[in-house]
Amino acid sequence: MIGAARTTEKAEEACESVSGNTTPIVVELTDFETIVAAADTVRSMDAPLDRLILNAGIMALQQLEHANGVEKQFAVNHLGHFLLTEHLISTVRRARQGRVVVVSSGAYRWAPPEGIQFDNLDGVQSYVPFTAYGQSKLANALFSRELARRLADSQATSNSLHPGVIPTNLSRHLPPREDDGDSGSSMRLKTIPQGTATQCYLATAAELAEVTGYYFADCAVAYPDERMQDDEAAARLWAVSEELTRDYRYA
Repeated sequence: MIGAARTTEKAEEACESVSGNTTPIVVELTDFETIVAAADTVRSMDAPLDRLILNAGIMALQQLEHANGVEKQFAVNHLGHFLLTEHLISTVRRARQGRVVVVSSGAYRWAPPEGIQFDNLDGVQSYVPFTAYGQSKLANALFSRELARRLADSQATSNSLHPGVIPTNLSRHLPPREDDGDSGSSMRLKTIPQGTATQCYLATAAELAEVTGYYFADCAVAYPDERMQDDEAAARLWAVSEELTRDYRYA
């Protein structure tokens, strides 16, 4: 198992928390050079990559911030994962049944009504924290969908998912929320194990060996709105992402 984190210390701590053979690596998704270096390390192992789980993220930054020329949530949640995947997809293809698991979110509903604002990826024209987060989560699912199309000539698959609402540091900018049992007046919270269940399911379930290009929630296929199923937007997002990462792409 390869455990990636923003610092060596965090990566080592994560690896030490599980049994088996582990390798810690550093990946800072706003720093394209660390992405390339981490991918080089993985490829140097000269082994197939059975599962690539893309689950890092930031949420609802209260002020507009930039990284690599775009709004920071879009940079971290989508663009960094896109570049990492491009550098590692050949190793996923080498696996007997490689899988890419992309953690999106039901918060894609917060994205602009028109979907990805390709003319405002830097957020300068307008910036609303949760709208920008929703756009990045929409980008996750569209990226996974286009990747599935591009993997159609292989045994590899790509699916995205909504993990649920989990009380972690990711949600520190959300207003306080009460979990009031079964009353239905508030969104039910999940524990961390419950929140990771769907991504583990996508990564390991034998019955999903040939399932690709879907969006899941609660360990089942979910059917999002048309913005998440827009193949034209998915293809455009891929092309734009290639251009935004052109100086660091895998040759």
